[in-house]
Amino acid sequence: MFTKEFDIRWSDLDANRHLANSAFINFMSHTRMAYLIENGFGQKEMAKYNIGPVIFYEHIFYFREVLQGKPIKVSFEVGGVSEDGSLFKFVHNFYDSNGKNLATCDMLGCWMDLKERKMTTFPKELNHVLENAPKSADFKILTKEDTRAFGKLPKDLD
Repeated sequence: MFTKEFDIRWSDLDANRHLANSAFINFMSHTRMAYLIENGFGQKEMAKYNIGPVIFYEHIFYFREVLQGKPIKVSFEVGGVSEDGSLFKFVHNFYDSNGKNLATCDMLGCWMDLKERKMTTFPKELNHVLENAPKSADFKILTKEDTRAFGKLPKDLD
């Protein structure tokens, strides 16, 4: 499991003086990008292949409050990848200094060709980045059906 440690800053708190929802998302993003960068897939490679990540959803489940004053650890694991590498599922967990699980998040996304503005595959030359990543216990091969697993579809205004 890949982890990153964070101190809770004043700016990470909400009106209830606990970790704000937006801070959870920022810590997860920082953690997964730290893993990708450490394993050879950072901004330089994204620019070279003209791709970027698109997030379809982030489902966060909160178990305990996160307050200022003690560091937390955020984990990163791969929960799934499609056969062509276009889809990915990442799993994050938040832990206090005693290892208590504070929150968990499943997020699903894809790689987008930044010129065509369409979903694209992950560069084959970099497959090792995700193949060698820590895997969640429920890792699976993803399909396009996984993007609609919750039956949510757009509903436009009339």
